[in-house]
Amino acid sequence: MKPIHIEGTDETPGIILDRNAGKFEVYGRSLPEDSAEFFEPILDWLNDYAIAPNPSTEFVFKLDYSNTASSKFIHEILKALQPIKGVKIVWYFHEDDEDMEEAGHEFAEQIDLPFEFKTYA
Repeated sequence: MKPIHIEGTDETPGIILDRNAGKFEVYGRSLPEDSAEFFEPILDWLNDYAIAPNPSTEFVFKLDYSNTASSKFIHEILKALQPIKGVKIVWYFHEDDEDMEEAGHEFAEQIDLPFEFKTYA
């Protein structure tokens, strides 16, 4: 499985999906002009990964901001991770960013996966 490494920009998040390194991360700002076009390859990769996943998968979200369209796809990413055994979500939020903290808790209520919440300065 070929890893996905996408550098973040002012409008798109950085993405690391690297099965061999055991690194799964979405970080930065997420407000792409065409969310479907941006996120579809990530969802396709995760669907392929779900066929033969690592024994454990720690998926990190460290978003500074996400728009409504991105939030829909974050939800889709989380749904794609649900059937995979051994998945844990680590949701980072800036220590004074109540919106991203609340978004993480809302996702945790909607998705049947263990969530860990961490702050950063």
